[in-house]
Amino acid sequence: MKNIQKIGFLWLLFMVTSCSTKKDTTINRNFHALTTKYNVLFNGNNAFQQGIDDINSKYEDDFWEVLPIEPIKFKGNVIAVPKFDSGFGGGPGSPIVKNQKNDTTSPFEKAEEKAVKAIQKHSMNIYGKERNKQIDDAYLLLGKSRYYTERFIPAIEAFNYIIAKYPKANLINETRIWRAKSNIRIDNVELAIESLKILLRKPDLSDLIKEEVYTALAMAYTKMDSIHRVKESLLKATETSENRVQAARNLFILGQLYGNENKRDSATIVFTKLASFKKAPYKYRIYANMELAKNSVSDSSTVALLERFEKLIKNRDNRPYLDALYYQVAALEEGRDSIGNAIVNYKKSLRAKNGSPKQKTFSYEKLADIYFKGLSYVKASSYYDSVLIVAQNKQTLRIKKIERKAKNLTSLSKYEKILQVNDSILSLAALPKESREKYFQDYIEKLKKEDEENAQKRLNSISFGNSFGGGTQSTDNKGKWYFYNTQSVSFGKTEFQRIWGSRPLEDDWRWSDKTVIKSSKKDEVVIMEKPLKYEVSTYLKGIPTKPEEVEVLVSERNQALFELGLIYKEQFKNTPKAIRNLERLLKSKPQEELILPANYHLYEIYSEKADKKAEEYKKVILTDYADTPFAQIIINPEKELTKEEVVDEISDLYSIAYNLYKDESFEETRCFINMAIPTIENSILIPKFELLKAYAIGKYKDKKQYLSALEKVAVDYSQTEQGKKALEIIDRLKNSSPHEAK
Repeated sequence: MKNIQKIGFLWLLFMVTSCSTKKDTTINRNFHALTTKYNVLFNGNNAFQQGIDDINSKYEDDFWEVLPIEPIKFKGNVIAVPKFDSGFGGGPGSPIVKNQKNDTTSPFEKAEEKAVKAIQKHSMNIYGKERNKQIDDAYLLLGKSRYYTERFIPAIEAFNYIIAKYPKANLINETRIWRAKSNIRIDNVELAIESLKILLRKPDLSDLIKEEVYTALAMAYTKMDSIHRVKESLLKATETSENRVQAARNLFILGQLYGNENKRDSATIVFTKLASFKKAPYKYRIYANMELAKNSVSDSSTVALLERFEKLIKNRDNRPYLDALYYQVAALEEGRDSIGNAIVNYKKSLRAKNGSPKQKTFSYEKLADIYFKGLSYVKASSYYDSVLIVAQNKQTLRIKKIERKAKNLTSLSKYEKILQVNDSILSLAALPKESREKYFQDYIEKLKKEDEENAQKRLNSISFGNSFGGGTQSTDNKGKWYFYNTQSVSFGKTEFQRIWGSRPLEDDWRWSDKTVIKSSKKDEVVIMEKPLKYEVSTYLKGIPTKPEEVEVLVSERNQALFELGLIYKEQFKNTPKAIRNLERLLKSKPQEELILPANYHLYEIYSEKADKKAEEYKKVILTDYADTPFAQIIINPEKELTKEEVVDEISDLYSIAYNLYKDESFEETRCFINMAIPTIENSILIPKFELLKAYAIGKYKDKKQYLSALEKVAVDYSQTEQGKKALEIIDRLKNSSPHEAK
């Protein structure tokens, strides 16, 4: 018994003496090093790795844009300055953590907590020298955890402490890289580049460290918009692949940069290398195949790629990527003028399950463009509208351009519909009464036949819902009678409500309007009238018979013909359709105010084509409308070349607007420009007016309205100096802090 007590006492004495952080003994050093490494830091590193895994699994890359080198979306530089105290064993720069309640909300915060605990409880800073060889690892974990929680200045403090106190540590190179990355995040780019270049001069750097240095340099040069140096750094980083995930990402970004510069051969080499990189994460390999399709340069390579994509589509593992795979197949088919196959595959891309909204916007846009080029403007309009419905970010210039195109097509669709409807009604109105009645009687017979077929299909579905298809019935569906089949009953209820809606249980429940029930006496049989859609009179009522009603339809149709002629001529440059509509308008004896402009527009169209028919319309204008400005323009075409007086007048208007702006009358500037612009149609100075109006809006409206005004200038006048200036300001505003509204 006494021996046991002695052993227990000795063990207790050993524990007490070894727990001290002030005694520099072998036992103390080893005890604290082992406890730090296999207890506190083990848990901290596990938490940190969990955070990294969460980023990699949850981060969604937008493969339509150049990928960021680090897959992180920081919300902003959230800087928290820690308090330091040199009065405890951790030494200068060690963070104070008092007895606080554990309220960590992320793996990185938990990792930071463990790193701080290791420093506070196990640091052996004796006479200015750290005796616990695991504390530098704790500081590195502390800095990296702060980096991922967007506290870059505190992270740099931790990294600097390691570099100052542990210059010979085996993790010193890694620490310098993390410090450089933190400096990049707070825009100390030049300092980061210089420190990384100094690190590269060190001999015997491992391949992994070299990869990380060049990757960090690529990050820095990206921040400086030095694309040439970004590519140089990524090329160096991808010479080896110690970190397979980052190596795959670097290869993909490098290929994207080559593709953006239209260096297709270089891009193809990079993406081919990535597609065959077996250790790369699968998403990079599959998208590398898609990028190869984008950069294909010959028909032979297109055929080979189509065969490859056919195999990829058949692979069940690629189901999450079907929308993108079908899209690339469609793009390849379109590239070799196989438009039918392209349309089929774009539609397959849209139908693919789990398709991303952005991918759908591109598929809808491609279909819209195909129909637009094929002059099917109504179909194109519907697909452009679909882009706007699906798009999640409607503020990009691409979506803004599509929105304006959709608006133009909406106007065209509206007039095409008016033309179609009015033509149909007018053609029926021109028929004799007997012919109209026969037309509608034939239509009713066709309608009855279709209704009977649909009713029979519904009856078959209700009666034999579970009888076909090979499915197994549950034990609740016993019997063949309709009401013993629960699935058929459920289907029947749904179908009844779809057709009849909610009806009370009463006599004559079929009739929503009881006035259609006829009876001469109380006890006579009730006779149901035929549904109105089977009555010829229902349709005859919609055909106008009075001359004034017909005249209104004719006037609407003629106006639609004129508007369509102008839209096709001015907006879509489709001269055949413009000619067809305008010439048809003139043949239909239109209202007087349309005759002259229609003749002039036809004269312009045929003149541009050097067609002799221009003389016909010229003669009409000079003979019947000799005193009009249109005739004067034809007689004196040289006046079109001398516009100095007009330009001078417009310049005077601009001077007035600019002086209002200089006098800080911003709202008056906007109002004046709005009144002036309609009077200077087609002037080359309109972009200047619009940009000045945007500047004025930016002075007294909020940032959102300012951006909207600038985007209008950037989209409508993209090729002008003013459009480019507006785009430059938009980029600067979107990258500015919330306090820099203007």
